[in-house]
Amino acid sequence: MPVTSDRNAMHWVREFDSAAGAYYLQIANMIEMAVGEGRLLPGDRLPPQRALAQRLGVDLTTVTRAYTEARQRHLLDAVTGRGSFVAAAVERAGPPVDLGMNIPPPPQGVRLGELIQRGVNDLLTRSNVDLLMTYHVGAGSKAERAAGAAWIEPALGRVAPERIVVCPGAQATILALIETLSPPGAPIICEALTYPGLLGAAHFLGRRVLAAEMDDDGVLPASIERLAVAEKAKLVCLTPTIQNPTTATLPRRRREQIVALAEKHDLILIEDDPYHLLAEDAPPPLSALAPHRAYYISTVSKVLCPGLRCAYLALPIGVEADRVLENLRAASLMPAPLMSALLTHWIQVGLAQEILAGVRTEAHLRQKLAAEILPKAARAHRNGLHVWLPLPPHWERLRLVETMRREGLGVSASDAFAATPHAPDAIRISLGGVTERTRLAQALKSIRQILDAERRPRSMVV
Repeated sequence: MPVTSDRNAMHWVREFDSAAGAYYLQIANMIEMAVGEGRLLPGDRLPPQRALAQRLGVDLTTVTRAYTEARQRHLLDAVTGRGSFVAAAVERAGPPVDLGMNIPPPPQGVRLGELIQRGVNDLLTRSNVDLLMTYHVGAGSKAERAAGAAWIEPALGRVAPERIVVCPGAQATILALIETLSPPGAPIICEALTYPGLLGAAHFLGRRVLAAEMDDDGVLPASIERLAVAEKAKLVCLTPTIQNPTTATLPRRRREQIVALAEKHDLILIEDDPYHLLAEDAPPPLSALAPHRAYYISTVSKVLCPGLRCAYLALPIGVEADRVLENLRAASLMPAPLMSALLTHWIQVGLAQEILAGVRTEAHLRQKLAAEILPKAARAHRNGLHVWLPLPPHWERLRLVETMRREGLGVSASDAFAATPHAPDAIRISLGGVTERTRLAQALKSIRQILDAERRPRSMVV
């Protein structure tokens, strides 16, 4: 088994929640969430049990029970004399019904396999195979950058292709931008509940995450301003449309307020906008309101298919790509040329837009299904990929996730998204990973039955 460096071996560790049940189960759940979100990868070595016990302030027995629980969940392998390692992916394929990963649902009437086969055949007929299979380390070809500009035009308006950088996915782009735009140890402002990939990138790079307060409409501009002034923060990373995980979409007025305070305090904005093209009804992006100081990221993984691993970055007007490209190369070298060429072809001939429309329609149907089955407290956007569910008082999130796991259902606890040690009792339910809508309905009904189960008292077991 390949072994990674022990550097940052405890980056996945979070503080205990006094209301979240047994400490050993909390540790096992931390491991499971970190594996599910990609913060722990197959072959990663976990810290020695004694070191983790010291870090968390618990006795060695608690950590030993936690590692044993994680092995029973097929998350870890133990190698005598060498330690515990994250198990290979094939050994942790996940629950039978995975509602924990945000991916687009299969669009009805679209045979993706046939489209890929036909698209690759077209590329092989029209393109130089040697060029498709070699290194591409720039911002993208003229055709690829033009396709990127066309793809984001419905959200951002007309953008010069020279401002577009073709990137190997949103995660690598976020990491490269943080490295480019902030020094080590610098504070980064984000929503109090945010995309786990942002938290992972910030922690990996040694940046301090500052959690801006939120309400039902999203992040509060006044909270951003307080943090910017008090902590001298200059970098703000936000997802204003169908926010992950809360599903909130910032009203236009708040977007204008954020842009105004960015001008006032000379802030740099990173706008991660994976769902704008699904929403249809979202206000203009921050980057359209502040094109000179906002970096705009639009990934196709969340609206077409994850396997394309391609995102488009629109640079602020007047900003050169050199430093971003340098850090992108360090993070992931380049997008896969074949996938990038396929996506460019799909955009040029209109197939990407057809697939997007199919995903939007299917997402809307699934949201209607979820609204019929889940409690009224559930929050969602009508075309979104996920549901945010604050829990009733008799359920604590980690114990609920564990209960669902034992019933063959995978969901995400709020801890994976929390920029502070204290997460609310809530879960995210992703609707796209289950291929058949009928099976999704059965899974959602099972969730509802578990949620409606007899009230049980909370307990703390150490």
